[in-house]
Order: sequence, then structure tokens, then C-alpha cells
Amino acid sequence: MPPTVGSDTARRTFRALEPIHGMVYFSPYGPTSYAAIGITHPRMGYFASRSAALGAVPAEVVVATFFNFSPALIHRALPAAWDLASPADVLAARRNAVDQSLRQAWGENADGVEVREAADLARRAAERATQRPQGRPLFAAHAALEWPDEPHLVLWHAQTLLREFRGDGHVALLLTAGLDGLGALITHSATGVIPAEALRTSRGWSEQEWDAGVERVRDQGWLAEDSTLNEEGRRRRRSIEDRTDELSVFPYEAIGEDGCARLRELAGPLSAAIVNGDINYPAALATRYAEAD
Repeated sequence: MPPTVGSDTARRTFRALEPIHGMVYFSPYGPTSYAAIGITHPRMGYFASRSAALGAVPAEVVVATFFNFSPALIHRALPAAWDLASPADVLAARRNAVDQSLRQAWGENADGVEVREAADLARRAAERATQRPQGRPLFAAHAALEWPDEPHLVLWHAQTLLREFRGDGHVALLLTAGLDGLGALITHSATGVIPAEALRTSRGWSEQEWDAGVERVRDQGWLAEDSTLNEEGRRRRRSIEDRTDELSVFPYEAIGEDGCARLRELAGPLSAAIVNGDINYPAALATRYAEAD
């Protein structure tokens, strides 16, 4: 039997490694890599690169799997991106961006013993996740990709799988709670962790759509009159987050509590080098992750 891992361990381990994956969405190497294959618009690069593992899918598939973005925003990027570059070319460009970003952040340590050990632990967790792909489409698509050879890319790919595994489970729970993508953003902003305007604009929703969504979520019983979570909303949101942690435990059982603790120890300096380096990872985002622990 695999060793037991607590749900808080799953959350803390995911958070510790998240900058290792998430930096690809902010690094300047992303836009330059995508531009080299003809994709020059940043939004198109994001949607194409994260969905390329699914193949040349239509916008509707990305609306469904990415969940909280405005459908109109996605339709402006897809399927037009596939007329410019194939999914295989996009995936290669994304991996190139990751390679350059992590080598810049970690320097000679990109091939060091700490990265190798972290990559081994994270890969063991990610490979266990592949035993349960059901209901997790984004995870399953990325899990079908070939593993890279270089340790720093193995670590990035492993965290990508663990991130999408967790994210797909989170989406299922949001739907079960009666929230659509816009409702999920509104309840997130209602916690006070991130401004509503930042979520609205980054996900492409109009002011009118957002205001209508707020009224809908309030009618569902989540919000107080000032659009913060009421007591029932806080209970529901906490339940979703707790259950997300519980559904994320399975992969980490491959390495147990000790392995997770060691992985967090190794990831600390690596993530810090990304946050404090020159590849544009938002420090505020890293702070929110730390506070969430």
C-alpha cells in the first residue's frame, strides 16, 4: 500500500513548485518562441500553447477545459492559431521557452544534483497520476506527451502534469457547486485575495458580463450586498478548496510525506530563483501562493 499523504501536504507541495511551471506564462521567452513560428499575439500564444497537447482543437474545447475565460476571447485566438502553426510546432516552441527560461533562472544549477533529485521525485508523483486520468482531459492530454530528457525539463513537465491534474479536479468541483467559469472568478475575487478587475480583464469578460455574473452568483446565495462572500459563500468556497486538496493527494502518495517534504525543500530555492530573477514571474502571485499555505 502506498504511504498516506495528507491533503494539506498535496496543497503545500503543489504551491511550492508552481512557479516552476507557471513562469512559462510570463517569461519573455514565450512570446519570442511563438513569434518564431508565426504566432505573434500573446493571447493566441497562451491558448495555443496550453491546448496544443489536445491537438488542433476548436475553440469550444478550450472554452470547456480552460473553464473561466470568456468564450469570445478564446474564439479570437482559436482555431486561427492552427492556421499559423501545428500543435507539434507550438509544443516545441513552448518547450524551447521553458528551456531558456529555466536555464536563465537557474544557471549552471539547471543540470545540478538538486534539480535532478527534484525532477525524480516530481516525476514519480506525476507518473502515479497517470493511473487516474478519467475526468481530467487537460491532464490526460499532457500526460500523453513524451517525457523530455533534461532534468530541468523533466521537473517542469512533471509539475505541469500535477498542475493540470489538480486543475481538472478543481473544475469538476466548481461545476458540482453550481458555478460556471465566470461564477468561479467572481467567488475568487470575493475572497479579497485578488482584485475583481484583475480577474475580469485577464480573462476577457466585459463589465456588463461581470456585473450580470455578480447578480447571478448573489442570487445563488454566495455573496453579501458588498459582493464579498457571505458566511454561506465562505463555507462553500472552503469546501471546494478542501476537496480540491483531497482529490490531489493520489499522485503524491507515490513519494509519501517524507518525499513531499524533500521535494518542497528542493523546490524552495528553485522557485525563489524564478520569482526573484529576470523572467517576469509576478512576485505578487508567489506571495498569494505562500499566504495560501
